[in-house]
Amino acid sequence: MFEETIIDTRKRRLLSGISTVLAATGLLASRANAAAASPAADGPPHKIVYQLNRADADYIEHILNSISAMLTKYVDDVAIAIVAFGPGIHVLGTRPTRPISEEHRKRIKGMAQSYGVELIACGNTMKGLNWDEQRIIPEARIEEVGAAALMTLQEKGYAYIAW
Repeated sequence: MFEETIIDTRKRRLLSGISTVLAATGLLASRANAAAASPAADGPPHKIVYQLNRADADYIEHILNSISAMLTKYVDDVAIAIVAFGPGIHVLGTRPTRPISEEHRKRIKGMAQSYGVELIACGNTMKGLNWDEQRIIPEARIEEVGAAALMTLQEKGYAYIAW
């Protein structure tokens, strides 16, 4: 009878230990799932999308200066996107029909190439201008509706900046 008690006690300890391990594993798994769902696991902690809808040189300069400031402040801790539509799409054009300075064109391409700034061109605006994909710089991607791209990025946690 004494031996049975010792065996029962050992079984209870073993089962208790297994339960503790399983509970801890479940806790760790739930923490891992929560971390995976958090914005930090989805990329940089800071996300910002700029609306670029005018071809005015001062306007473009302000946006590019703001992006430069964000890149300087946050370095690799920021994801930046620019959605260009309306007259602003000309800054992403290979042959813009509005006056866009060569400096602005170089800066925006350099931001995409060197810093991963995402450039998005509005397909609706392109249709209105009778532009095909060859009229947009290769660093940019085309979205059917620029406003929808803005909305989708906001739903992914991007802060929306418009002037």
